[in-house]
Amino acid sequence: MTTICVGISHKQASIEVRERLVVRSDEISGRLQALRRLPGLREVFVVSTCNRLEVFAAADSRDAAQKILESLDPVAIPIAVCRFDEEALRHLFRVAASLDSMVVGDVQILGQVKEAAAQAQRAGSLGPQLQRAVARAVGTAKRVRTETGIGRGALSLSSVAVEVAHKLLGDLQGRSIALIGAGKMAELAARELRMQGAKELLVVNRTVPRAEALAREADGVPLPLSDLPVLLERADVVVCSTGSTGHVVTREAVAAALKARRYRPLFIVDLSVPRNVDPAANELENVYVYDLDDLERLATHNRTLRGAEVGRAEEIVEEELRAFIAQAHERDAVPVLARLRAHGEAVARAEAERTLAAALRGLDDRQQKSVRAMASAIVNKLLHGPTARLRNEAGRGSLAEAVMELFFLEEPSQPQPEAAVLSLVGNG
Repeated sequence: MTTICVGISHKQASIEVRERLVVRSDEISGRLQALRRLPGLREVFVVSTCNRLEVFAAADSRDAAQKILESLDPVAIPIAVCRFDEEALRHLFRVAASLDSMVVGDVQILGQVKEAAAQAQRAGSLGPQLQRAVARAVGTAKRVRTETGIGRGALSLSSVAVEVAHKLLGDLQGRSIALIGAGKMAELAARELRMQGAKELLVVNRTVPRAEALAREADGVPLPLSDLPVLLERADVVVCSTGSTGHVVTREAVAAALKARRYRPLFIVDLSVPRNVDPAANELENVYVYDLDDLERLATHNRTLRGAEVGRAEEIVEEELRAFIAQAHERDAVPVLARLRAHGEAVARAEAERTLAAALRGLDDRQQKSVRAMASAIVNKLLHGPTARLRNEAGRGSLAEAVMELFFLEEPSQPQPEAAVLSLVGNG
């Protein structure tokens, strides 16, 4: 089967486009079922984050990529990237290892890939081919994290946001910080801001118990969403990360808060897709609104500093990819090798018995065994070179297909027992 990856990331699409493509967690199962119904598509999982929407699939042929592409929002079709086989696997490995992230070394993306695979597993759309690929990608990411230093410094977009706050406002000691939303991004930002010495941390969430839980963890104060106007008046930094599909912080709300705070500078970081802060708020005096695309531009310097570590991480990805492909090639080679060996031995036995029954009828048992052994030895000698080559290069589908065609090999009606297959392959 062909491995396919179709999708977009922050590298191809602006945040306006990504807002239209995001698949919410409660929509994933339905999307997976719809994809499974596409012609020729056997396995599939979807990675949907604030910075990417990518469909990984195992299909009968590359034609399925076009069907996947057509299933996306029309805005994605001109800019989406289609990757196949080795390139698709390489991309999966790089994504899991955070080498394709806005912030290289981002700690969240590996968990997001694992969760995407788990969702597909629950939906029944993750088969053995993609399971093996995800498992190897996860192992590769862990090795990158262990053997390189790309995780040093800013580890997530929320960390970059905190760095920007520090640059805009100076020392955060004595500052008031507000978190709107209580997701993973908010939790990371809360920890970072507390480490910077913020005076108080105000936590607002639609679900009050969730706000109270995060406030306890970060030594903050939980507030109901109805207190948002007060929060905007009081806070110096606002970090917004919710699952809302609309603007939680409007231009009008910020304008009203500015008067009450006497136009004291207000820094707002919008970590959400779709965006939760009205971009028009950035037009107001002394208001600085940063969304994910703004953070991407700021993160470029971060990637430059980690250049050497990224190079080593890329080497690890290539090593793991080569090893994974070699293993897949060997798995693919076993049935072809078994059929080739079985075919050769069947021909040898048939010809030996025909000769013994006709021209060599007078031979005793020992002599007959010698003839049969000679016929088998000839087959082993003839097939030794071809089977060795096939083992080494079975991943080249054209070579395996050529062997099947040249020797008129057909799929067996019944699977051969594993022990028998292994014994056949082991000969020669």
